[in-house]
Amino acid sequence: MMSLPFYQKLHQHYDRGYYNKDLRTTMSQYHEQEKKSSAIYTHGSAAYSSRSSAAHRQESQAFSQASEASYQQQASRATESSFASAVSRKAASAYDYGYSHGLTDSSLMLEDYSSKLSPQTKRAKKSLLSGEEKENLPSNYIMPIFSGRQVHVSGIEDTEEERIKEAAAYIAQRNLLASEEGLTTSKRSTSSKQSTSTLHQEEIFEKKSRKVAIREKAERLSLRKTLEETEAFHRKLNEDHLLHAPEFVIKLRSHTVWEKENVKLYCSVSGWPEPRVTWYKNQVPINVHANPGKYIIESRYGMHTLEINKCDFEDTAQYRASAMNVKGELSAYASVVVKRYKGEFDETRFHAGASTLPLSSAVTPYGYASKFEIHFDDKFDVSFGREGETLSLGCRVVITPEIKHFQPEVQWYRNGVPVSSSKWVETHWSGDRATLTFSHLNKEDEGLYTIRVRMGEYYEQYSAYVFVRDADAEIEGAPASPLDVVGLDANKDYIIISWKQPAVDGGSPILGYFIDKCEVGTDSWSQCNDTPVKFARFPVTGLIEGRSYIFRVRAVNKTGIGLPSRVSEPVAALDPDEKARLKSRPSAPWTGQIIVTEEEPGEGIVPGPPTDLSITEATQSYVVLSWKPPRQRGHEGILYFVEKCDVETENWQRVNTELPVKSPRFALFDLVEGKSYRFRVRCSNSAGVGEPSEATEVTVVGDKLDIPKAPGNIIPSRNTDTSVVVTWEESKDAKELVGYYIESSVVGSGKWEPCNNNPVKGSRFTCHGLATGQSYVFRVRAVNAAGLSEYSQDSEAIEVKAAIGGGVSPDVWPELSDAPAGLTDSRGGMHETSQPAFKKDALLGSKLSKPSLPSSSHNLGQTEVSKVSETVQEELAPSPKKAALKGKSKSDAPKKKKDRAAPSPPYDITCLESFRDSMVLGWKQPDKSGGAEITGYYVNYREVIDGVPGRWREANIKAVSEEAYKISNLKENTVYQFQVAAMNIAGLGAPSAVSECFKCEEWTIAVPGPPHSLKYSEVRKTSLVLQWKPPIHSGRTPVTGYFVDMKEAKARDDQWRGLNEAAIKNKYLRVQGLQEGVSYVFRVRAINQAGVGKPSDLAGPVVAETRPGTKEVVVSVDDDGVISLNFECDQMTANSEFIWSKDYVSTEDSPHLEVESKGNKTKLTFKDLGMEDLGIYSCDVTDTDGIASSYLIDEEEVKRLLALSQEHKFPTVPAKSELAVEILEKGQVRFWMQAEKLSSNAKVNFIFNDKEVFEGPKYKMHIDRNTGIIEMFMEKLLDEDEGTYTFQLQDGRATGHSTLVLIGDVYKKLQKEAEFQRQEWIRKQGPHFAEYLSWEVTGECNVLLKCKVANIKKETHILWYKDEREISVDEKHDFKDGICTLLITEFSKKDAGVYEVVLKDDRGKDKSRLKLVDEAFQELMTEICKKIALSATDLKIQSTAEGIRLYSFVTYYVDDLKVNWSHNGTAIKYTDRVKSGVTGQQIWLQINEPTPTDKGKYVMELFDGKTGHQKTVDLSGEAYDEAFAEFQRLKQAAIAEKNRARVMGGLPDVVTIQEGKALNLTCTVWGDPTPEISWLKNEKSLASDDHCSLRFEAGKTAFFTINGVTTSDSGKYGLVVKNKYGSETSDFTISVFIPEEEARMAATKPQKGAKSK
Repeated sequence: MMSLPFYQKLHQHYDRGYYNKDLRTTMSQYHEQEKKSSAIYTHGSAAYSSRSSAAHRQESQAFSQASEASYQQQASRATESSFASAVSRKAASAYDYGYSHGLTDSSLMLEDYSSKLSPQTKRAKKSLLSGEEKENLPSNYIMPIFSGRQVHVSGIEDTEEERIKEAAAYIAQRNLLASEEGLTTSKRSTSSKQSTSTLHQEEIFEKKSRKVAIREKAERLSLRKTLEETEAFHRKLNEDHLLHAPEFVIKLRSHTVWEKENVKLYCSVSGWPEPRVTWYKNQVPINVHANPGKYIIESRYGMHTLEINKCDFEDTAQYRASAMNVKGELSAYASVVVKRYKGEFDETRFHAGASTLPLSSAVTPYGYASKFEIHFDDKFDVSFGREGETLSLGCRVVITPEIKHFQPEVQWYRNGVPVSSSKWVETHWSGDRATLTFSHLNKEDEGLYTIRVRMGEYYEQYSAYVFVRDADAEIEGAPASPLDVVGLDANKDYIIISWKQPAVDGGSPILGYFIDKCEVGTDSWSQCNDTPVKFARFPVTGLIEGRSYIFRVRAVNKTGIGLPSRVSEPVAALDPDEKARLKSRPSAPWTGQIIVTEEEPGEGIVPGPPTDLSITEATQSYVVLSWKPPRQRGHEGILYFVEKCDVETENWQRVNTELPVKSPRFALFDLVEGKSYRFRVRCSNSAGVGEPSEATEVTVVGDKLDIPKAPGNIIPSRNTDTSVVVTWEESKDAKELVGYYIESSVVGSGKWEPCNNNPVKGSRFTCHGLATGQSYVFRVRAVNAAGLSEYSQDSEAIEVKAAIGGGVSPDVWPELSDAPAGLTDSRGGMHETSQPAFKKDALLGSKLSKPSLPSSSHNLGQTEVSKVSETVQEELAPSPKKAALKGKSKSDAPKKKKDRAAPSPPYDITCLESFRDSMVLGWKQPDKSGGAEITGYYVNYREVIDGVPGRWREANIKAVSEEAYKISNLKENTVYQFQVAAMNIAGLGAPSAVSECFKCEEWTIAVPGPPHSLKYSEVRKTSLVLQWKPPIHSGRTPVTGYFVDMKEAKARDDQWRGLNEAAIKNKYLRVQGLQEGVSYVFRVRAINQAGVGKPSDLAGPVVAETRPGTKEVVVSVDDDGVISLNFECDQMTANSEFIWSKDYVSTEDSPHLEVESKGNKTKLTFKDLGMEDLGIYSCDVTDTDGIASSYLIDEEEVKRLLALSQEHKFPTVPAKSELAVEILEKGQVRFWMQAEKLSSNAKVNFIFNDKEVFEGPKYKMHIDRNTGIIEMFMEKLLDEDEGTYTFQLQDGRATGHSTLVLIGDVYKKLQKEAEFQRQEWIRKQGPHFAEYLSWEVTGECNVLLKCKVANIKKETHILWYKDEREISVDEKHDFKDGICTLLITEFSKKDAGVYEVVLKDDRGKDKSRLKLVDEAFQELMTEICKKIALSATDLKIQSTAEGIRLYSFVTYYVDDLKVNWSHNGTAIKYTDRVKSGVTGQQIWLQINEPTPTDKGKYVMELFDGKTGHQKTVDLSGEAYDEAFAEFQRLKQAAIAEKNRARVMGGLPDVVTIQEGKALNLTCTVWGDPTPEISWLKNEKSLASDDHCSLRFEAGKTAFFTINGVTTSDSGKYGLVVKNKYGSETSDFTISVFIPEEEARMAATKPQKGAKSK
């Protein structure tokens, strides 16, 4: 069996379709059925067309029977070989007969022929043969072409039915080919011979021309030859040789093209079965339906092409063609690089109707910056369309000056989102006119459309609203179609679809929705749900991985089913991780290497349980589960089984037994509403089914999202003759709000019509298309995914007419060209080229032309109205309306009309910017709002000619919401005056005072204009906050910062002083350092690259004071950990409201903040405080005298508040000390901790290894609530006591715990310590050592071994041992002080060993051992050496006969003490002249024969093994001189002593000799020079004679001889030697005795002894 890719081995019916033995049986059944119906093989198309429908049905049945088809290779080969031979013989006979006789119809039956062929092609079929191949074929014969099914590439896998057909088609094709090739060998059967004979007989009667006969015979011979050769070849061929992997014959080639050009990529692929080719862009499959006309994919004759039309820069990417069949997959890559044109302009690239040049920039092609003026003519108006219709929006664009071939950038927007050409909408620019065409209107197309035209940095834009009404229902009373069908979440086999509910329900409530799906590339729609779903989200399951789908939704009520919605964008059923991986691939240009591998899966790895199982969505119809794949899953794919459990039964049941899911998402249906369930998931692969995940929490089936509450306080206000502005209060506590639907009704009609078919967000909407003069009432309902709310209460009736005067004369009606809030309408103004910013209430800012007005109004000299761009007029504070909606008190009831009045007049009108034909005005809002929100302003103007004012004209019909306004179409160099009036719900207020005269002329200054709308807040005695808005005129370059100036109100103009040295970018400044009670004024100047502009109008005067009752914003953290800013105001009026801002910008749309106000208190709550919330938070109170306060939240404050929030949210019992363990005296174990404070209700749970333990024999617990100490005691630690110990504390709401982990080495060490303490306690019951044996070096450098004993008595004995031999100690220990010692003097290596001391008596014994070997011995010797070194005396100088000696004495010396000598910082090298040594306790350095070079400083260093100890002596100067002189003296004395005459030896001290004997004495003398000798007897000179001979020979030997000694010779003798160095006398005594006298004396001694007795 061949090797297959790992991702195909799980799909046996697809991947091993040609190798399963089941297919042989299936195909045999197919052949038998085919044998039952014979095929007529004859010349002519009639036989081919006579094929019965029954045969087609039988073939289809055979194809379907091959659904599980695959067969074994060898058995299949044998079966087909025999079958093909029989068919070929019979088919050849039939062919010969029919062909030669030209039969058009025949009754001949080929019983075993399994397929019917026609020699002529069908009319609908095209020949795929080349011209050369056609010439080689016989005349009137067409080779059959087997065209396979058309394949729509949409993923890796096909449906099962398509795989079945592919397998069956392959086998049928092969068999037919074999049958055709065997047509030359059939004439063996009898029936064939009989048929041939009959045909030959009939041939006699047929007349043919010679030419025809020859041609037919030649063709027949040629065909037979071809079939014989083919048959011979295929006898050697089996089906395995046909199968081969895809191979690119022609690979893709990369291209580089210009924008707007087309590019086509080609590739050619071979392989069998025929590979399927899928095209990818940056690893994402290309969907031709998602971008109609953009991509064209074709596959013809094995050549595959991808054509990209009108390339733009986004088409720069890496493209891949992926070819796949059962043998594998192969890809080819190419990069497409789209270049934008830069450099000189090529006029040949311009075409009529559209320019292919790049979009405009700030610099024209001629190298200079131009100033452009952009005007819109013939503009589109508010438009109304119907679903399915076509609609076109357009206007003519006039640009001056006109530069040839320099085209503007034109962009369309819908609700602030750029609109691109698609199958629904198309944009066109003809050179002077821009159009936006809807080929098929949908309700999704409803919205505010804006055209923005840009030339360099100058741009202009215009907006109008498009309303789309519902198409007529096919069934009267059926609901309208839903809208905005999108795919929220997609995975391998699962997509969640969401939509918006329609505004029209057809007169009866909508019961639910049906969802339809269609696979991309097909036209077959299938319904996804059997019963309608009410929730506007639905999970579609059972999808095929890798395929793309589109969806639509239909609404149903009791009348019927409405029209379907617009189809969604294609959504691919892919794993999000895979999508992210594909998208993360690099885009073109791409360089790299493609490596195609087939990875074999790891065998035998059962996947682990999924993780993070949760319920992401729950409704009354379904529950959606989500989880993460397991970490342990091997290399192969995994499937999931979902199980549910009814909480009441506790029985787990598998939900998807037959269809395992591939995605980590699953939707469960058929759950009982109101019942409680739990869910879990298992994983499986080829190795088996894994363990289940952790079960979810108990879930009650039902809608978790509530339908929103009805909006309130519906207030209509006049706008134009055909429109009304409707405002309302948003639904309270609404979650996942989609928007609002507004309906209107003519008073008294009872018929309600929708004002919008696409939900709008916000709380304001302009309802257009109303009848002038009619009275209308309005109502609003909210919508979210759960459904539509109840209708609000009807509003008050309002008559439709213009807001000013109930109607406007055509003479003064201006041609309106207004832009929504955030859109720019600047006449030549220089603005930043940023994208337009849109607000949710942008519709309210749009100004729409009246449809009935004549288009000739331009000739009447009216002004063109537009709003100032939000890009040049950013709001520093929210409008009162917006802030009120966010911060309004929940308990406040709607204000009654009687409490409202018209606002006071605005004031301080100033000119913010002036152009050649337009001016921008600014003013300050009224001091009094009249108790209601100011909804807008109206501006009047008049010309002043020669000081005479003209009549007033209206500058705007629709109220403007900002305190700035641009009036266009004024006359250049003309002086104007202006008035402004404010309006609220109560009406129009009095106009302002007439402004000063302003001249309309072009401002050409390079510096910016003045900032405007200065205001101050948070006034305190030393500080205030100043705010402003940026200048309208930014100068030639953008504004880069601001300078703020201040002076006292009464000070002169030359006393202004700047508050900031460097320009600040913020549009606010906190002014510090004010003096209490002083009045100040302020101004602001803007700066750009050109310089500083002129100052703004003054703000103030304002007195620096803290008013009584002023309160500040206070931060608080409640018990739930919620962080909030709180403010209270005691000076509020009935109309006052709180307005919160961050960095002085409204917090209304912030998702992180929530405002709640009640009475005179307000609270701003942080939903999730983080570093993105850093800033200044301020609260202003409207309708008061500037009451405000702010609070700064910086990084440190965020950290503090988060810590405090955590503490409040999860209160803890503070611990003074964490859980610890200690070993007590008897080996008991004490676990303890101490809390800061415990109340009398405090409880403690003692946990060991997640199980609670209680008081008992093993555990003893104690809680001291006074001290907060918590204890648990254990007698001993066993092996099973290893684990985690936790003390859980609960004291009211506060909880706490402390954990101690005793595992592994930590526990073993603790257990060992406990056992040691137990043994110690037992040991201490008898005599024992309180302190074990240790050593100490005494001051005399002796070693003292000592230990401290306890619990001893008189009978206690102490024994000392060294190396297990007892040491006899002279002294006995009295144990008075409990200290036992052993003194070792002059410790050395011989004393190394193991010393042991033993205590014993009748109670027991204890011993202590001390090892003094190896490292311990070295440590002791180091200490001894240290003591010896410290005992060394100072170095001294001693002179000797040999030289000078330096020496020091120590207590005693050991060899371990290292001695080093140095001279003048250099180590001394020892020689025969300079030597070092130790004599006894003296350490010396001998310098023999000293010289002057030996002078200097000498250092003796004694190194104890760790530290060096030095002794120093200075041998120089007088010390050296004295020592050297003494050396000389001693040296001379030594010489003299050495050469002095002396007796070397030979003479005895006493000589006893018998009388008459001869005495001979010899001695040696020494002296240099040779000494003189003389002899003495009894101190008198003795001369030599015959009796006494004295001789001296050779100057060395002296002879003393007495011949015949007599008693007279007895006496004291002396030898005197003498030379010049000295003399010496050697004395000796001669005693002569007589033997007779000796005998007599001996005899007399005993007698004397007897008498004495």
